[in-house]
Amino acid sequence: MTTMPFDLDRLRRYARDELDVIIEHRCRAGEDPYDFIHDLPTVDELVVHELRADALDARGLTTQYTMARYAARSNRPDADTHRHNVARLEYDLLREIALEHPDLTRTVWTMIGEIGL
Repeated sequence: MTTMPFDLDRLRRYARDELDVIIEHRCRAGEDPYDFIHDLPTVDELVVHELRADALDARGLTTQYTMARYAARSNRPDADTHRHNVARLEYDLLREIALEHPDLTRTVWTMIGEIGL
């Protein structure tokens, strides 16, 4: 799925840095961390999102995926079909990530549970 060597520790460090930036930004904007911290993704969820984005890009599906997500949120008559297609693609990608990276399996299956297939 990924073209460069996989280094989970490095990806987790980057994800932690990204999460820290989000928290600092929201705190500087006057938000109370108690109000938003539980809504933020975990470090491993950010890593899985990055791996999913890499997989989409490697397959040349990033644009199609993005357009299908927009169509799924619309009032178009085929929105349900797009929702199902996006959910199915996400399920397949997340399942591959879990199989390829066992340390992320628990996080991946939690995310799969949120897809609603």
